[in-house]
Amino acid sequence: MALTGPQVIVLATPVFLALIALEYAVGRIRQRDTYRLADALSSIGLGIMSQLTGLFVTLLTVGIYTAVFEHLAIWRLPADSLAVWVGALIAYDFLYYWHHRAGHRIALFWASHVVHHQSEDYNLSTALRQTSGGWVAGWIFYLPMALAGVPPLVFAVVALIDLLYQYWVHTQQIGRLGWFDRWFCSPSNHRAHHAVNDRYLDRNYGGILIVWDRLFGTFVEEDDAEPCVYGTRSPLRSWNPLVANLQVYAELAKDSWRASGWADRLRVWLKPPGWRPAEVARRWPKAEFDIERVQRFDPPLGHGAAALAAALFVVLLAGTAVLLWNAHRLGLPVLAAGAAAIVAGLCAVGALCMPRAAAGNPSEV
Repeated sequence: MALTGPQVIVLATPVFLALIALEYAVGRIRQRDTYRLADALSSIGLGIMSQLTGLFVTLLTVGIYTAVFEHLAIWRLPADSLAVWVGALIAYDFLYYWHHRAGHRIALFWASHVVHHQSEDYNLSTALRQTSGGWVAGWIFYLPMALAGVPPLVFAVVALIDLLYQYWVHTQQIGRLGWFDRWFCSPSNHRAHHAVNDRYLDRNYGGILIVWDRLFGTFVEEDDAEPCVYGTRSPLRSWNPLVANLQVYAELAKDSWRASGWADRLRVWLKPPGWRPAEVARRWPKAEFDIERVQRFDPPLGHGAAALAAALFVVLLAGTAVLLWNAHRLGLPVLAAGAAAIVAGLCAVGALCMPRAAAGNPSEV
């Protein structure tokens, strides 16, 4: 029996977790630990929530791709050709570059992609920190492949390959890789991508190949003299996965509502992140980003709360594996109830990681 996409993720999860454990052990040995429990649980939890969302929206996005392929494709490429598979992977990576670039330069797309950048740590758990809102418009970027006749199966597999490749580059334990860094997305190149330093901001969008950045002027090399500072310029101050996914959408909606003209209300969503109509910025000012004053969100976590949060998280992870493995056999009401219960549990994990004082006034943490 052919495996479904969610089942592939279930099988890959033990590998992901084993590599996280290895990275943690290496960091401890080197006295360069890059993990915090609350942050790691938050990142992996957001990955869980993304997979749960996929159970309901993948049919829509794949359905749109398939419809375009069936009715509008210029020709039909054979799915049994190695050249088609290699060409499709390169084409997907090229389109991913532009999708990823739009995710940083257009506020609507940033509202979804920001989830992946919210962690102020950088480790393999960060790779699992994925948005639940990518389905909103991201599928548009890949329709050229459907028009070119790339079969839906080929498209789905190369998309998964591109995503899985990017897992290993989210680490601080692997240094420069010489010639490899010149051609491929590597840990060094991707560390620069996640940094908020002026030097690194909005660079290195490549998924597998970094040559797209070199071709289109968005490449920057990691500089040992300027260590990367991770996170976003409007930092998240919560471990709640719903807040993480909705924060920027809410901010954009608020600024759009406050704008007086329809043109500005639209520009709020289409301009680069951080752009605000002049009148809105004047009446509701925000503090300017100052990297020298960045304080990492790190509320104190007691041993008891940590143990309880970790135990609950293990239960939720197991429940997610069961749900994803059997998703193709379950009806929509059962899937929806199971997903809702797991998301509620993830919110509870976030609450356990937030001391009452920090939850009451996170801006002071």
